[in-house]
Amino acid sequence: MAISPIFKKAYWSLAAAGGLYFVFISLLLNASIQRHVLYLHKIHTSWWQDPKRPEQFGYLKNQVRPFNISTIDGETLFAWHVLPLALYAKHETLLIDEPTSFPVDIADTLAFKLLSRDPESRLVINFHGNAGTVAQGWRTDTYRGISSGASDKIHVLTVDYRGFGHSTGSPTEAGLITDGVAVVDWALGMAKIRPERIVIIGQSLGTAVATAVVEHFAIQRGVEFAGVVLVAAFSDLPTLTLTYSLGGVIPLLSPLRPYPTLRDFFARRIQDTWQTNSRLENVVRNSRNIDLTLIHARDDFEISWKHSDALFYSVANATSEQGLTVKQIDGVKMHQSLGDAGWVNTWTAAGKRDGDTKKIRQEIVASGGKYMVLRSCWPATLIDIRFRSQSGCYLSSGS
Repeated sequence: MAISPIFKKAYWSLAAAGGLYFVFISLLLNASIQRHVLYLHKIHTSWWQDPKRPEQFGYLKNQVRPFNISTIDGETLFAWHVLPLALYAKHETLLIDEPTSFPVDIADTLAFKLLSRDPESRLVINFHGNAGTVAQGWRTDTYRGISSGASDKIHVLTVDYRGFGHSTGSPTEAGLITDGVAVVDWALGMAKIRPERIVIIGQSLGTAVATAVVEHFAIQRGVEFAGVVLVAAFSDLPTLTLTYSLGGVIPLLSPLRPYPTLRDFFARRIQDTWQTNSRLENVVRNSRNIDLTLIHARDDFEISWKHSDALFYSVANATSEQGLTVKQIDGVKMHQSLGDAGWVNTWTAAGKRDGDTKKIRQEIVASGGKYMVLRSCWPATLIDIRFRSQSGCYLSSGS
């Protein structure tokens, strides 16, 4: 009799939790609420810091130049151009003497001239994940890590999507793709950086944006980049919601897995589906050359590393017109064990023309989660990525 109240309390606690959960997912049927939960664009932790003042995030004066990029549908995107530290040191006096202001005509800045006028400069375009701004959390460390491969050559361009930070508008899948295309157009047109000197990087939600942008340029314009790096990628949003938890705590559709009819009902009503898997397959099939790297940590508790595993096999299969089984891919791929640190799989296939190569690299590391994984992977990844000079020869990131 003494334990009866305990069971009763547990019963009502579970009932209350279940009720709150169904209220939560029912609210997600509203498109506006759904997108607020997906993009979390109104959530950030930089309450006492302003991305318009990069020095507040540990950068030197004018090492980062904030500026705006306009989209074809009239939105204004807030962007950062991050100078590599060694290049900054060579021009420190001139950079310090420049006025610090926002908004700024980026073309008038020394940082822009150092990027656009150096035929060996390379540009990494970074698409960040959901929530926050370009200056959120570990993102600033990511930019520093990216440029460490060739510290006087690799510039970073990163942007806040519409509705994020100081950017105007509200996020949608189509809108974010438009934003990504606008950023790349700025690099190709305004900065005059050739695509073989550009690497596209995406992290978490940014992997979906990066993939859609790369598909746009590959299919509609025949443009191929030096490399594409996807960190903590997912196959598509409906599939991800079956295992994803907000902040690793609040589950989305995983509690409905035992109830397929109810689960499918909610999955079909996801507004922005972000079909990365099919888009990557499309890119690989229609590209002459592609250098794709998939990075994932096994201890990523929000987006399982198995998503990157599925993408690796799917994209490797897309390199063959006849199609390949998992067993066939396993029999040919190059596997490198890193011991307790993880492993690397590499798939290389010839294109239709002599000299064309399609290279897929998968790095699964033991730790790093969704955010710090970048800090441990960048040295190896950047060395592996090949940047092509305008003369057509290959330069490693460490050269």
